[in-house]
Amino acid sequence: MNHRKLVYAALGALPFVLVVLTDLALVVAVGDRLPGRVASHFSFSGKADGHTGRTVFLLVTVALPVLLGAVWSFLAARDTFRGGRAYDGFLVSGYAVAGFTGYLTAATLLANVDTADGGPAAALSPWQMAAAAGAAVAAAALGLLANRLLPAPPDGPEGHEGAGRGARIALAEGEVAGWVRGTTSWWPALGAVALAAGGVAVTVEAGPAAGLPLVVVGAFLVTFSRPNVTVDRRGLTVSGLLPWPRVRIPLERVEGATSREVKALGEYGGWGYRIRPGGSGVILRSGEAIVARLKGGRQFTVTIDDSATGAALLNTLAGRDRRES
Repeated sequence: MNHRKLVYAALGALPFVLVVLTDLALVVAVGDRLPGRVASHFSFSGKADGHTGRTVFLLVTVALPVLLGAVWSFLAARDTFRGGRAYDGFLVSGYAVAGFTGYLTAATLLANVDTADGGPAAALSPWQMAAAAGAAVAAAALGLLANRLLPAPPDGPEGHEGAGRGARIALAEGEVAGWVRGTTSWWPALGAVALAAGGVAVTVEAGPAAGLPLVVVGAFLVTFSRPNVTVDRRGLTVSGLLPWPRVRIPLERVEGATSREVKALGEYGGWGYRIRPGGSGVILRSGEAIVARLKGGRQFTVTIDDSATGAALLNTLAGRDRRES
């Protein structure tokens, strides 16, 4: 690991290290004043409604920031996030998570001090959630400031390459061609099953009015478990098992297209239909994608196998459309 990656890894882990040190200091200071069974969950009114053993509670209090810090540090060291703006968001989110979880774990620990059996019951004021949110905002601001003191990761291919005219497929005058590819994505199916199961459970507990909407949304997600990407005389189309909803980019809007590797989390912040500065896309996984440059300077991206063929045909059809118009 080179020096630059070490700096980024350390910067990503820093807020979680501070949380661990704070938690350890609190454990040393008040650990002997905690009850055998510690209140670990509180209702909206602030009363304790869940308990766990003191040892388990203390282990989780320390292990949670250690695990989160390892994840943020690992992703930062791998240069997962291309471009300064994406890296800023990633780093700031880590500081916000550390501030929020760190405040709540410390507040929960302090709420249990001197609440041994027979003593006063542990309570956590609902206002502590607002205070935790404030801590998250303050930590995010500190993270952004710390990041400004160091050079951000350089822009990757996305920042310099864009989506130019790229390769083309030779077609004779009047010849018609189309390209269709389907891709299997596990997360819509998994999300659909989870929502439908949750909807059934809610229906049993609270009635159809509360649970059926979840079942309907789960069924709707199933239609995107195997999306299709089509390039033809109508343009670039992304659709599910049903004809609607769909995303269509007509040929007259396309200036050019290329195929390149994209990172779902690093470049688009997740999966699904994503909107980001300068463009949008249907991002189902990391990997190769068609990147179309549109009129007005925006981009549309869709991840799909054999994207080079799709992009080349899109260039050919868009060029023909411009000549005919």
